[in-house]
Amino acid sequence: MSLDLSSRNAAPPSASAADPARARLVRCLAAVAEGDRTALREVHDLTVAKLFGVAYRILGDREEAEDVVQDVYLTVWNRADRFDPGRASPITWLATIARNRAIDRLRQIGGRRAAAGGVEEAADLPDGAPDALALLEGADESRRLADCLGGLDERARGAITAAFFGGLTYDELARRDGMPLGTMKSLVRRGLMKLKGCLGE
Repeated sequence: MSLDLSSRNAAPPSASAADPARARLVRCLAAVAEGDRTALREVHDLTVAKLFGVAYRILGDREEAEDVVQDVYLTVWNRADRFDPGRASPITWLATIARNRAIDRLRQIGGRRAAAGGVEEAADLPDGAPDALALLEGADESRRLADCLGGLDERARGAITAAFFGGLTYDELARRDGMPLGTMKSLVRRGLMKLKGCLGE
């Protein structure tokens, strides 16, 4: 499947459209799990802008990000049966795959962001798709997640949000906050344990 980024220019859905959009993606992923290529194309068209944005923020290079996104949809084709809508929203599941693939790719190229793209180029790449939290706006799990995040220490909350919704790596978080890498990892780990406990209640 060729990577078509034309949907980046689409207007973002309103909050009221979030639940129908989520339900549509859930149906499409279920169809992909049954081998429906048309459903895979629909998943692509609905999510490519967001997933490209996630990959680009991590890699800083358009071609590398496009390659990663291609790999994401190959993964979706092979593993759609593993998606559980009771555990995560479809866009969160997809964005997590994109983030992990992008970080893996960053490690493969030596942990260096490619020089071809920078902040200026990223600004020219509109991301018309909603981010993971926006897509879930109004849903019970979104409120629960927001409440649990609100109960975390400010530094832990900021780091977890930046990592999982902004695509930052541990190294980037540590540099951003001016703390040792090990300290940042411990901070995030403790925060995630508290978050997991809160969400499990």
